[in-house]
Amino acid sequence: MNRTATRVALFIAFAFALDWGLVFVYDALGGKWVMPNNIILGVVYMFGPLAAAIIVQKAIYKEPVVGPLGVSFRLNRWFLVAWLLPPLIAIAIFGVSLLFPDVRYASDPMQILERFRSAMTPEQFERARAQAASLPLHPFWLALLQGLIAGATVNAVAGFGEELGWRGFLQGELSPLGFWKSSALIGLIWGFWHAPLILKGHNYPQHPVAGVFLMAAWCVLLAPLLGYVRLRAKSVMAAAVMHGTVNGTFGLSIMLLQGGNDLLVGFNGLAGFIVLAVANLGIFAYERFLAKTPAPGGSPRTPA
Repeated sequence: MNRTATRVALFIAFAFALDWGLVFVYDALGGKWVMPNNIILGVVYMFGPLAAAIIVQKAIYKEPVVGPLGVSFRLNRWFLVAWLLPPLIAIAIFGVSLLFPDVRYASDPMQILERFRSAMTPEQFERARAQAASLPLHPFWLALLQGLIAGATVNAVAGFGEELGWRGFLQGELSPLGFWKSSALIGLIWGFWHAPLILKGHNYPQHPVAGVFLMAAWCVLLAPLLGYVRLRAKSVMAAAVMHGTVNGTFGLSIMLLQGGNDLLVGFNGLAGFIVLAVANLGIFAYERFLAKTPAPGGSPRTPA
């Protein structure tokens, strides 16, 4: 086994062992998938790839972390792309979702809350109803504002927990495969890494088993967008901002909808798959016809 394969194997082993082990311990202690426990567990889970990257890069191979893994705070226009693209994608997914049968637009805030009832206890749902009735803005605009603020701040910190591993360590190690092949492989690994959370009902509460495989496919489609932003910004921090903003504006794709299910609507449903596939074509077209110079550290100009 060559050096790159060994490093990749070690990273995957540590990332999966740390986070799958975390869920195993949580279950063994009687933990339940209810708010806010599921949110806390999910946030802690996100730092497993960061720990795995540091263990392999620093503890085992005695190499620096900051420079080689792309940790740079030098801002450029690609940070703005990373911040604003996720809500645009979420809104596009909302539009595609409306094309499906039995999916309708819900303008009433009380109708909107029904979409999230399964993730709340009855007491939490009643509190949310009371809060929604007193909001000065429509919930959509408030969610957009909150998602953008969180995406560039607290969510970006949690996003960095994943991105130092996926787009910092792993993307660098797999870059000899080329942009599209490395992105697909990272997406598969990243997707199946989510398996314990998906089986608990995260993202696909109605179809947790099928959701494991759908999550892997979704990550394959999202990985090139995060990877491309990371390359163009020359910083894994831009990928962290984008990851955080995806999580922060995720709900915009479903909060104005009635009907459908987790296989069809929303970021992780068929509507999301369609929009992300088009976004990937956008990367290829931009790199092929509009970009003045190739993306550094990768070549998205040729298909996989």
